[in-house]
Amino acid sequence: MVYVIIGTGFEEIEALAPCDILRRGGAEVQLAGVGSKRITGGHGIEIATDIEAGEIITENADMLVIPGGLGGVKSIEGSAVCSDIIKKAAHEGVPLAAICAGPRVLAKLSLLNGRKITCYPGMESEMTGAEVDSSLKTVVDGKLITGRGAGAALDFSFELLAYLKGRDVAEKIRAGIYYEV
Repeated sequence: MVYVIIGTGFEEIEALAPCDILRRGGAEVQLAGVGSKRITGGHGIEIATDIEAGEIITENADMLVIPGGLGGVKSIEGSAVCSDIIKKAAHEGVPLAAICAGPRVLAKLSLLNGRKITCYPGMESEMTGAEVDSSLKTVVDGKLITGRGAGAALDFSFELLAYLKGRDVAEKIRAGIYYEV
């Protein structure tokens, strides 16, 4: 199961593009709301999530995804439940993915030390311990996948799918939606 953690003020495209692309590629995905099953994004789009974040079961997690949007990031950072789940998942070796401001959640939990990442340009100084190149759309460093921002949401999503289901599956879905790089 892939869990996409969303908090109030999340960047909609950064949460929904991965959910959509991963489901098209055959991955099971659940949107997990911080503190509620109804979450409003940074652009006023309200989402009905599948579960609340506290219901995430790390033992069956294939990946945790953290979208950006400063409101959503602050919501996740302010949740002790989310912090515990993310730390537990990392300890268990669950792949982590974060886009835009999302890697800041991982930085605050000291999960980026020595890791290569990308993030939203201008947030590099908040990515404590990481080697950051925000000129890149996506970066894969072992079990950590990061994306630059909303404009890279599809590239990020295809990287997640390739990681989970293989490059061939990702390329098939990419071709099927006529997304060209």
